[in-house]
Amino acid sequence: MVAKTFQGLEDVLRDELISLGAENVEMGRRMVSFEGDLETMYRANLCCRTALRILKPIEKFTASDPDELYDIVRDIEWEKYMTPQTTFSIDSTVNSDEFSHSKYVTYRVKDGIVDHFRDKYGERPSIRVAGADLMLNVHIFEDRITISLDSSGEPLSKRGYRVEQTAAPINEVLAAGIIMKTGWRGESNFVDPMCGSGTFLIEAALIAANINPGIFRQQFAFEKWPDFDKELFEEIYNDDSAEKEFACKIYGGDMDAEAVAIARKNVREAKVDDMVEITCRQMSEWTENPEPGIIVMNPPYGERLKPDDLTALYKGIGTALKKNFSGWNAWIIGPDKEEFGNIGLKPTIKIPLLNGSLECSLREYVLFDGRYDSFRAEGGSLGKLSDEEAEEQRRPRKMKHISDDDWKKETKKFGHNDRKPTKGGDRKFSKDRKPFDRDKRFSDHKAFEENSFDDRKPIFEAKDRFHGERKFEKSGNKPFDRDRKPFDRDRKPYERKPRPAVETSGKGPSIPESDTYRFSEYKLRSRRKPAAETDE
Repeated sequence: MVAKTFQGLEDVLRDELISLGAENVEMGRRMVSFEGDLETMYRANLCCRTALRILKPIEKFTASDPDELYDIVRDIEWEKYMTPQTTFSIDSTVNSDEFSHSKYVTYRVKDGIVDHFRDKYGERPSIRVAGADLMLNVHIFEDRITISLDSSGEPLSKRGYRVEQTAAPINEVLAAGIIMKTGWRGESNFVDPMCGSGTFLIEAALIAANINPGIFRQQFAFEKWPDFDKELFEEIYNDDSAEKEFACKIYGGDMDAEAVAIARKNVREAKVDDMVEITCRQMSEWTENPEPGIIVMNPPYGERLKPDDLTALYKGIGTALKKNFSGWNAWIIGPDKEEFGNIGLKPTIKIPLLNGSLECSLREYVLFDGRYDSFRAEGGSLGKLSDEEAEEQRRPRKMKHISDDDWKKETKKFGHNDRKPTKGGDRKFSKDRKPFDRDKRFSDHKAFEENSFDDRKPIFEAKDRFHGERKFEKSGNKPFDRDRKPFDRDRKPYERKPRPAVETSGKGPSIPESDTYRFSEYKLRSRRKPAAETDE
């Protein structure tokens, strides 16, 4: 199986999977591969804080172009995973010269699946972008193709506790990964003086109490699979034996009263309000603080938010840290730009991370009174890593390279070892190419036929259609639509006509109360009982 994550968090995810009992765990770029049974997959989805999704590979093979990809996909025994009544969706990731458009890859894989069922059963499954019964992931690197089942569904970063958010909130998986990078596990107080919507606070509370981050989700994709073991999953879901008491406190603050209100709502929704305290104040107002612990913060920066004076903001952060948080360790994430220099403190360590598409770094600052030489004379230490450890933290994660021989061994597991990989190029020179049979390919299906669910476009004249990958190019020279109406600059915007008044007779049909719909307020899925029930 494969667990996806953000760049820079691979080592944290590796340790999480090992702790869950996964075997043969290996890091790659933005992913960690591992082996395990059904229970391991359930636990990975429910318990991993730094995983974005868990994929289960079902097919591995090589293909030199989209047509060969289509042929192989059509020959796969899809009955193992779906029926003609199953709805499915496809997500494609492409890094290849032979396959230049991920959308075209999705299109060809969809065609292969649809034609497989139509040829054998005369009916086809339907595509559904959201809420599909089966979610497929297609990963292409050069000519190597992996088709996987997505066991997670929505990204695992969507925990389910965030009911509202402020501008530019940090991703939940990234927030949890940053906290775990610091080494904090709830042994001291935790402070986020710029908490925004409260993501750091909630993730810290879940880590401190060792609460599984997936208990708030309404559903995982594997719950729709034919082999779903409900009894096993419920046993894992309801097991709270690893949870623990948190003896310290988590403090949050923000200068924006609206952000504070949003953070409090999210904290209550996550049911960790007994561990978290949030106040509305600026960072300079943190003058009376609890026993030293750890500070984790994500201050505003230019690419995402536009404060009036970033220089003054970061200088204020440095001043507040030095003046009010002596004895604490501060961890700050931000872009590698001059703003960090305005803090006026020397970081102990810099860890490269990606925040969305922004290249950032996580920096630690050890805070102490007076000068550094006096601090060292009193036996203090910045706790710097060794040269080898620091280099390991700075080194970007590289994708594990799989040799051609190893890849062939992998494909044998999926029954495609008899296919010989071919080189890319013009298919008309390929000796193995089969002649194109339009009647066999499209049968006698007519576009927009009654009771038809075919999502192909109707066939117009060939000169008006783009074919293959050209269909997905944004060249701007689309065919002229003969039915297009001329542009009328003076046309008035559409105005809805008022509905004519209707006099009611009062003799309409009566609806029994038993036939009316009743809607209950949405509640998060959670094994935790209300306080009233707990006392019994």
